[in-house]
Amino acid sequence: MWLAAIQLVSGRHWHDNREQIAAELAALPKERPMLVLLPENFALFGERQGYLDGAEAIGTDLSGAAPIQQQLAEWARDFGIWLVAGAMPTAIAGSDHIHTSSLVFDPSGELKGHYHKIHLFDVDVADNHGRYRESETFSAGEAPVLVDSPFGPLGLSICYDLRFPELYRQLARAGARVLLVPAAFTAVTGEAHWEPLLRARAIENQCYVVAANQGGTHETGRQTWGHSMVIDPWGRVLACQPSGRATVLAQMDAELIDELQRTMPVLRHARLL
Repeated sequence: MWLAAIQLVSGRHWHDNREQIAAELAALPKERPMLVLLPENFALFGERQGYLDGAEAIGTDLSGAAPIQQQLAEWARDFGIWLVAGAMPTAIAGSDHIHTSSLVFDPSGELKGHYHKIHLFDVDVADNHGRYRESETFSAGEAPVLVDSPFGPLGLSICYDLRFPELYRQLARAGARVLLVPAAFTAVTGEAHWEPLLRARAIENQCYVVAANQGGTHETGRQTWGHSMVIDPWGRVLACQPSGRATVLAQMDAELIDELQRTMPVLRHARLL
């Protein structure tokens, strides 16, 4: 079984980003099953109004009302992959805010589940953007989400969620075997914390971690850290892409998870829940 993370340097316009993603998908190995994760803001990377204008209602008629979701379903079906749309803007009926959401499509193109980002990035960073306030545009999700798959249950998360280990512990205790982390981590915070946090989430929960980050300087001037990677349950980095557009790939050994949970059963030993 293959795990893949596509790293992008997305821009403001879906049609440009779509071409980059299509090129990466076309170059994938032919072996299946394969799980492919896109980064946060894979479809649109810009300012508030762009996200509001591009937001789609989840599960709408894919014949035209949701062009991004329609394309995702077609890609999953055409390439025969499990495709996880890292994070895209989704509409909330009757609200002037939107969600940022991760959507999971199976190889038939069926939407198997979705997750709304719980932790919103309202922080100040010492970079050229400075002030980040996701809550001015987005509403927070309320619940962790697992999606069943041939790789085992998939634990969904998005970017800033990575700093909150209690979310991943809930997912692991509910049976997650692969933790997904699509992101647009800033260059400043990514250099300091990205890999240590990802490896910790893998080690403490004895899960594979697939992390797809944005990786470069964007049209808006924002700089993202890249270093998309796949990490095994022992905390080893199996594949990594420092910067630019590329796909990282690694094979999943499901028996490794079982062995670690048998020989070092940390989830059963946990005393503080």
